[in-house]
Amino acid sequence: MKKKFVLAPDSFKESLSALEVCQAMEKGIKKVFPKAEIISMPMADGGEGTTDALIDATGGRRVYKKVQGSFANTNVEAYFGILGNSNTAVIEMAKANGLELVALEDRNPMITSTYGTGQLIKAAMDEGVDKIIIGIGGSATNDGGSGMARALGAKFLNKDQEEIPLGGGFLKEVRTIDMSDFDPRVEEIEILIATDVTNPLTGNNGASYVFGPQKGATEEMVKVLDENLKHYAEIVHNDLGKDVKNKPGAGAAGGLGAGLLAFTNAKMQLGIELVAQTIYLEDKIKEADYVFTGEGGMDYQTKFGKAPYGVCKIAKKYKKPCFALAGYIGDGADVLYDEGMTAIFGVLSQAQSLSDTLADGAKNVERTSENITRVLAMNEQKAHL
Repeated sequence: MKKKFVLAPDSFKESLSALEVCQAMEKGIKKVFPKAEIISMPMADGGEGTTDALIDATGGRRVYKKVQGSFANTNVEAYFGILGNSNTAVIEMAKANGLELVALEDRNPMITSTYGTGQLIKAAMDEGVDKIIIGIGGSATNDGGSGMARALGAKFLNKDQEEIPLGGGFLKEVRTIDMSDFDPRVEEIEILIATDVTNPLTGNNGASYVFGPQKGATEEMVKVLDENLKHYAEIVHNDLGKDVKNKPGAGAAGGLGAGLLAFTNAKMQLGIELVAQTIYLEDKIKEADYVFTGEGGMDYQTKFGKAPYGVCKIAKKYKKPCFALAGYIGDGADVLYDEGMTAIFGVLSQAQSLSDTLADGAKNVERTSENITRVLAMNEQKAHL
């Protein structure tokens, strides 16, 4: 009987996209079971690669848009996806306002903003979608999502009824929020926030203190940014009637989580769960004989919302064997065995430099997939004796 494999890996960062991992896995499997039915479901957990994974998994398309970068005087060429299985757009805020787009010496969350992310939301609505998924990891910003809201028509006015400059460093000047020109389409769109961050907006566990330093904030900046976000949250509460300061996840992406909760009807969801639902992963796994997953590195952190964890949980539900491939296996990865993972395999065949390891990613994944499948084939032969 023809065997059915579901391939649901995340990307191997800097080596292979999730789709390329699927392709390498398929090559290895087909060397053993040439007639196997292969269902490739590239995965992501709401962070980097989510847009590409969902486009690839659903046969969707990319829409390119020039938007404002993290600084007011810059532009970047970004894109979002329109999924092939629904009238849904998927946006990664990092495509417009990501930390990796800003040189180390230029990082300054006092003046960076999420304006470009708001432009991507507007462009997605222009495509006529009825749902938007937003992955909000990897931001260079700390503006509470105020830039995003401004791109959609909100005005943040000071005591003289003038608009304040963009950036988290100016939020202390806000006295009123004018929503008279806010895009009315936002109320009609379902917006889902994909994140695994549960930090509140302010305080010691908030956006500024936890994430500000990696965005270039000095110790003094962190204090200012946190106080500014507290003030901003009070204005949002007074003018919009939304209490976002202590909402879990409000501190994600420098407070973009709070901004989306305040200015849209957005709901937060664990990224891997949202991705799995969007591509109907559970329906595919329950009909499979075997499930393959993986990512570049697996350790104790994988259990906290990473793609392989989400995949193995579904496999466990339907009692399906689930095998994970990883570039490296770190401390604590064995906790996944209690969560439904059948076995975890490192893909490296020899000690080599990092550059060679990254370059050989496809070859290593293909070989490891073949080896796993050969063991499965042997076990099946024994079962039929």
